Amino acid sequence: MSDKNTRIAIVSIDKCKPKKCQQECKRVCPVNKMGKLCIDVWPTSKTSSISEDLCIGCGMCVKKCPFDAIDIINLPTDLAKETTHRYGSNSFKLHRLPMPRPGQVLGLVGANGTGKSTALKILSGKLKPNLGNFTSPPDWEDIIKYFRGSELQNYFTKVLQDDLITFTKPQWVDLMPKRVNGVVGELLKTMCGVDNLEYIINELDLGNLLTRQVTDLSGGELQRFAIAAISVRYADVYMFDEPSSYLDVKQRLNAARVIRSVIKDNNYVIAVEHDLSVLDYLSDFICMLYGKPSAYGVVTMPYSVREGINVFLAGKIPTENMRFRDEALTFRMVEQIEDQEIERNCNYSYPSMTKTLGDFKLTVQQGSFTDSQIVVLLGENGTGKTTLISMLAGKQKPDQGDDVDMPQLNVSYKPQMIAPKFKGTVRMLLLKKIQSMFMHPQFQTDVVKPMNIDSIIDNEVQKLSGGELQRVALVLALGQPADVYLIDEPSAYLDSEQRIIAAKVIKRFIMHTRKTAFIVEHDFIMATYLADCVIVMDGTPGINAVANTPQSLLSGMNKFLKMLNITFRRDPTNYRPRVNKLDSVRDKEQKADGSYFFLED
Repeated sequence: MSDKNTRIAIVSIDKCKPKKCQQECKRVCPVNKMGKLCIDVWPTSKTSSISEDLCIGCGMCVKKCPFDAIDIINLPTDLAKETTHRYGSNSFKLHRLPMPRPGQVLGLVGANGTGKSTALKILSGKLKPNLGNFTSPPDWEDIIKYFRGSELQNYFTKVLQDDLITFTKPQWVDLMPKRVNGVVGELLKTMCGVDNLEYIINELDLGNLLTRQVTDLSGGELQRFAIAAISVRYADVYMFDEPSSYLDVKQRLNAARVIRSVIKDNNYVIAVEHDLSVLDYLSDFICMLYGKPSAYGVVTMPYSVREGINVFLAGKIPTENMRFRDEALTFRMVEQIEDQEIERNCNYSYPSMTKTLGDFKLTVQQGSFTDSQIVVLLGENGTGKTTLISMLAGKQKPDQGDDVDMPQLNVSYKPQMIAPKFKGTVRMLLLKKIQSMFMHPQFQTDVVKPMNIDSIIDNEVQKLSGGELQRVALVLALGQPADVYLIDEPSAYLDSEQRIIAAKVIKRFIMHTRKTAFIVEHDFIMATYLADCVIVMDGTPGINAVANTPQSLLSGMNKFLKMLNITFRRDPTNYRPRVNKLDSVRDKEQKADGSYFFLED
C-alpha cells in the first residue's frame, strides 16, 4: 500500500482562525507552490482544508501555523485498512472497535479524546460506522460484511434487526436534572424490569434518597441514581461511561458489584473507567485505546484484565510492536524519596477542634505535619474531608468555644468543584494569577509542561472541558506561593494517564519546594502513590465523623481498608494496588493476617 493512504491531516476547529492569520499554511506548502491545491484556505473560510492524498508529510504547515491548529500524522500501514469511523475531512478517525462478549464485562481504558465515547455510540447503534468513507457512507450490508468472521458480525446483525435493547449511563451525570424530573423512588419503580431492585437500592445506599427529587441530588447522589436507573432495567446491552466519578472508594466498589450483578449469559456489559483499581475489580477483559487525542484512536485486541492494564501502563503493545508512550508508569514506593532522606526543617501542629454544620458534626483530633510531606485524607463522602481542608485553609472557623490556636500559614486551596468565571484565555488567566511562577523555567519544567498546558494555552477558559479545567486549576494552585497546599480531588475528570502524571507532578513539586500538601483523593492508586501519611476519617456519613491523627501510610491504609472490608495486593510488574475479589483465597489470607494493604509484594 502506498504511503499516502496511511497519512492523516487533522485541523482543529477550535484553534484554526483564518481571519486572524496570514494563511501561512497555504503559503509555505511545497505542493501548493508546485501548482496543486493541497491546502485550501481563505480569510472567509472557517478552517483550512488539507488534502491527505496530495500531502507529502513535510510538516512545514504544522511548524508555521501560529495557532498550532494542524497535525500531520503517519500511521502504520495496516491501520489504513481498519478504519471504523471518521467524522469528516481533517477530523477525528477511529480504527477498529472493542469486541463485547456475552455474559462478561468489557472494560475500556485510554486517554480522553481517543474514541471511547465514539465506540460506545457505535456499539449502542446511535452512530452508524462509515468505515472512513464520510462522503458516501456504506449501508449496513457492507458494514456487516466488513466485520465478518469476528464477534462484531453477529453483534451488528442484531443491531440491524433491532434485536438489541441498549441503555447507556452517560458520562456527565450533572446534566441529568435538566432531562429527568421526579422522585427517585417512583422513577426507579417505573423503570424497574428486574427482580433485584431492593439489592440495588441497598448496595448503592439509595434508601435515604427515595423521597428526594432528582433536581435536589448532589453529584455523587446523581451518579448512584444513574447507575441504579440503568441497572434496574432489562436490556441486552448495558453501557456505563465513567461510573466512579464523584464516588468515594466504598461507593465505587459497591457500584462495581451492582454493575456485575446485571450480567446474564446472553447480554453484554461495557464500562469505560479511568480508576484503574475499579476497572480491575469490575472487568472480565479489557480493550485499550491509544492514539493522539482528538486526532485518532486505535482499539487494541482484547486482553485479560491484569495484562491489559499492565500493557497500558507499560506504554507498549507487544503483539503490535507499537510504543505509544515514551516511558512506562510504575508505582514502586522505593522510587519515591524515602522519609529518612528528606531533611525536615519545619514542624507544624493543629489543635483538637470541632465543627458543626446543621445536623453534621466533625471532631478533629490533634495532629502535626512537616514540610516536604503529603498528607492524604481517606474517608467516605460526607465524613468531613472537605470541611477539614476548609478549616485548615481558614475558610471555615471551628465552633465557638473551642480553644483553637491554628498555625499561621500561607495557604493555596484548590476546591473540589471548579466553576470558571474568568473571561479570557488560559494564558491570560495564568499570567494574571501566577505570572512570576508561570514565567519561571523550573515551574515550567516541573508543572506546566507535564500537565500539557501548552495544548490549551490559547483556549477560552469558559470553553474548557472538565479535564482541561482540572489541569489548569492544579497549575494555578501549585503556582500560588504558600506553605501548605490544600488540594481537593485532583483526579476528577482526568483520564488514567493524566491522573498518574498529575500525581507525579504534585509529588515532585512538594518535595522540591519543601512544602506540605493535604490532599483529598478517592482514586486509590493515586492516593497510595501520593501519600507520605494519611488521615483516616471515620464515623457516620452526614451525621458525625472523626478526623483521626495523621499516621503512616501502611497503618492508615490498613485501618481504612478494614473499615471497608476490602484487601489490596500489589502487582509484581508495576506495583500498582489491586483489589482482591471478595472472599477469594488471597482476600481471606490477608484478612486473617490483618494485612489489608501491602506496600510491596
